[in-house]
Amino acid sequence: MFGRTLPLFRLLGLEVRLHPSWVGLAGLMIWGLGGSYFPQVVPDLREWQGWGLGVVATLGASISLVAHEMAHAVVGRRDGIPFNGITLFLFGGVAELEAEPHAPGPEARMAVAGPLLSIAAAGLFRGLTEMVPGGGAAAALLDYLFFINLALAGFNLLPAFPLDGGRILRAALWRWRGDQAWATRRAATGSGALGLALMGVGIWQMMDGAYAVGVWWMVIGFFVRFAAFRATRSAQAMAAMPERPT
Repeated sequence: MFGRTLPLFRLLGLEVRLHPSWVGLAGLMIWGLGGSYFPQVVPDLREWQGWGLGVVATLGASISLVAHEMAHAVVGRRDGIPFNGITLFLFGGVAELEAEPHAPGPEARMAVAGPLLSIAAAGLFRGLTEMVPGGGAAAALLDYLFFINLALAGFNLLPAFPLDGGRILRAALWRWRGDQAWATRRAATGSGALGLALMGVGIWQMMDGAYAVGVWWMVIGFFVRFAAFRATRSAQAMAAMPERPT
């Protein structure tokens, strides 16, 4: 799916890999966080401190992405869903499925595991933020990690396939109609519109001067539209295949 990637490490039997496009995502995050966000939140920071916080925050966000995807893989493998590993790339992270879920229940459990872990991580970082006396750089960093995990959970729960919320919706429709291809097409219907909306948010942010944030939303919107297109094509291919005997 991703072509050439760089293996980073193995965790719980899964290889975590880095796609070269991740460098672009990391660069955008460091630029936006170190050059704008942290200097505004903590005005007395020295310039090098702002950039240092940007690097640490980007690393923390990447670890949060891996943890989110690892939750999908761990729960999915318990239900017999095979995974090929986890890859960090331009649009975030993805746990790569070797095959689609065989039933609605396993898909729903797999899909909800990532957001639940991210919500738990957000709660942890919020608690740590409250424990830091006097605020400052440490509190700003922890507060950002709280926000990024909460945003990761919230965004992924949008009902647009192949986001987690879209997979949960597909599982519900699949259970209702007993037709995976039909459920995929229905769950992917709103993804194209969502992608355009996110790209519109990106343009608005750039016009408002938040260039790094705007570019981020635009690439995410493009990814959602592209992923929806792939999901719809896959559903059409599944619908054209003869049913396997049970």
